[in-house]
Amino acid sequence: MAREKKLPRHKSVYILPNLLTIASLFIGFLGMTLAMQGRFEACALCILASCVFDGLDGKVARLTGTSSEFGVQLDSLADLVAFGVTPAIMAYLWHLQEFGRLGLVAAFLLIACGALRLARFNVQTKTTSKKFFVGLPIPAAACTLATLVLFSSYLSDWMNAQIVPMGLLVMMYVVSIMMVSTVRFYSFKDFGFFKAHRFSSMVTAILLFALIASKPKLLGFVIFFGYLVSGPVYTLFFLSRRSSRLLGDSSSNELS
Repeated sequence: MAREKKLPRHKSVYILPNLLTIASLFIGFLGMTLAMQGRFEACALCILASCVFDGLDGKVARLTGTSSEFGVQLDSLADLVAFGVTPAIMAYLWHLQEFGRLGLVAAFLLIACGALRLARFNVQTKTTSKKFFVGLPIPAAACTLATLVLFSSYLSDWMNAQIVPMGLLVMMYVVSIMMVSTVRFYSFKDFGFFKAHRFSSMVTAILLFALIASKPKLLGFVIFFGYLVSGPVYTLFFLSRRSSRLLGDSSSNELS
């Protein structure tokens, strides 16, 4: 009796990254149903959980050597649902519906800009630097909105009724524009620094984990809002100074 041929390892585990992507998609769909029930904090937690699975599928695909074009497209479709449609529905049902058409447009703009951001990323992924993202990543935009929902539990009833709705409306437009902008955001894919300073990086990671675990709702929003601000700060100050310095060096070389 002929022995059954064993499939190569990379073919036997190719489905694992896609299963993680489907898990992210399912959690995003679950978040929609929770938002429709008025359970906005639970929906926000689903968005954060989808972000974890979204990070895992790419890591697993690279570790197992099972990256594929099919997986890339499936990941983008899942991201649009989990980080585009779900936070848009959450934000609209939470406060944006109070603004009528303006709130409806803000919710749709998040989905539209998220789709454009993902399409541009898929086209430019092989030509752009892996050190930076061009435009705010859609998971970061969704997690910023999700952590805002969680952070609102620290605020008073008056602030939640008067300040938070307007702040949410402004943030929806800001993150939508940031996604389709050319602002550079650090990707955390360059591990050269971490490999060169392994011990200090490990200590820093432990301290950050301890801080976030102590006040997750507060520090979660601070971290994602800080990441949102870091892009414009880096692009406007560091990149502009570097370009002006390069122009100054080239002009001095021409004069000499």
